[in-house]
Amino acid sequence: MTDAQNPNDMTNPAGPIRTGNVLSWATDLDDKTMEQAHRTADLAFVHKPLALMPDAHLGMGATVGSVVATEGSIIPAAVGVDIGCGMVAQKTVFTRDQVDGHLGALHAGIARSVPSGQPKRGKRHAGSHSPKRERSKVLDRLVRDAPDVKNDRFSPKKIATQFGTLGGGNHFVELTVDEDDRVWVVLHSGSRGPGNLFAQEHIGRARNEMKRVLEQPLDDPDLAHFVQGTPEFEAYINGMLWAQDYALENRAEMMAAVLQVLTHVMGRAGVVADVASGPDITDGAQIQCHHNYANCEQHHGVDMWVTRKGAIDASEGKWGIIPGSMATGSFIVSGRGNPAAYRSASHGAGRRLSRTAARKQLSEASLVAAMDGIAWNEDARGLLDEHPDAYKDIGEVMDNQQDLVRIEHRLETILNYKGA
Repeated sequence: MTDAQNPNDMTNPAGPIRTGNVLSWATDLDDKTMEQAHRTADLAFVHKPLALMPDAHLGMGATVGSVVATEGSIIPAAVGVDIGCGMVAQKTVFTRDQVDGHLGALHAGIARSVPSGQPKRGKRHAGSHSPKRERSKVLDRLVRDAPDVKNDRFSPKKIATQFGTLGGGNHFVELTVDEDDRVWVVLHSGSRGPGNLFAQEHIGRARNEMKRVLEQPLDDPDLAHFVQGTPEFEAYINGMLWAQDYALENRAEMMAAVLQVLTHVMGRAGVVADVASGPDITDGAQIQCHHNYANCEQHHGVDMWVTRKGAIDASEGKWGIIPGSMATGSFIVSGRGNPAAYRSASHGAGRRLSRTAARKQLSEASLVAAMDGIAWNEDARGLLDEHPDAYKDIGEVMDNQQDLVRIEHRLETILNYKGA
C-alpha cells in the first residue's frame, strides 16, 4: 500500500493522494491552495494528515474544503467568520407539475418573506427584519444566552433583526425536484452579522495572544490559536457553539417561512385544500447540516476538536446536503464514515474562480443562458460572481468522494432566490 492509496476506500479505486501532511480528495487543485493547506497541516497541534475535500480552494484563515483536527487547541480563523454556515433541506408533498405554473409567484413570495442581501450606505437595514417583529421563544433564548462581544454593533436588536434572514454571497433558497419529480426546499445560510462580529473579535484576540507568547511570528497570522484550558479558549468555544446554534435556528426559521409561502401560493392555486388550517405540506424529516464549524469528537482513539471549514459531517448513515451552483442543483447524501477523512465530505462544488476573477472573465449573457428555465432574481449584473462557471464541476466533485458519501437523491433546480 502506498501513500496515494486509501485503505478505507471501497468504491473509488484511485483514492485520495497524500503529500506530506495533507491527504487530498481533490483533482482540481491549484498550488496556492495546497501551500495554504500545508501551512496549516504542519502546525504541531494539528493531527496528521489534514484532509482536503474534493471541493477545496483557497480561503481566508484556512483552506475552504479542509478538515483540521486539532489536539488541545483551536484556530478561530479556520472556523471562519460565518460560524455555523450550512444547509437545510425539506421534501414536500408537491410535484414539479403542480408548482411549475406558479414559480414566479413563489419566487416573489419568498423574496417578501426572507430578507436577503447586506446592509450598505443608505440602506443600513437591508437584509434584516423589522425590530418590531414579534419574538419567538427560540429567539428569546438566543438573545438571553448570547456571548459577551466588545462591539456596539453586537446587540440584542441585531441578534433579533437578523434572525430568519439569508445574507448575501452564495447564500440561497431553492426549489428543486428529485428523481421522482417531488419538490424539495433547499436553503443555505449561517449565523449572519452576530456570528461574524463574534468571530472577528476572537480572531483578533488569538492574533494578539500569539504575538504576546511567541518569539517568532507565525507564517500566517490567521493560524493563531487558543490553547485548551485557558479562559480565552473557553470563551471562544462557548461563543462559537452559540453561533452554531444561532445558524441552525436561523435556517429553521427561514425554512418555516418558505413553507408558509408554498402553502399560501399552492392554496390559492387550489392544490392545497385548506390554507387557513395550515396543512402539513412536508414529507419526511428535515435535514440540517453545518459546513463551517468545529465539534469535539474522537478520531483514531484521540479526543480532538474537528474544524470542518467547508466540509460536512459524513459519519456512517448521517444525511447531509451538498449543493452545486445556482444552476446545477444539489445532492442529498448519506455518510460512509470514512476515518481517513475524519468522517467528512465536501460542502459543495467549491469555487474555481474568485469573485473578482469571475466578474472579469464571465459574461452576463452567459449567466442568463445558464439560468434558462429556472425562476431566479434575473439580476445578471449583481449575481455575475455567482455564475455557475465560477464553480468547480459538481459531477467531478461527487465522483471524487464516492468513498465518503452515498448519493440518496439528485436534486434539479427549478427556482433560485439569492441575496444580491
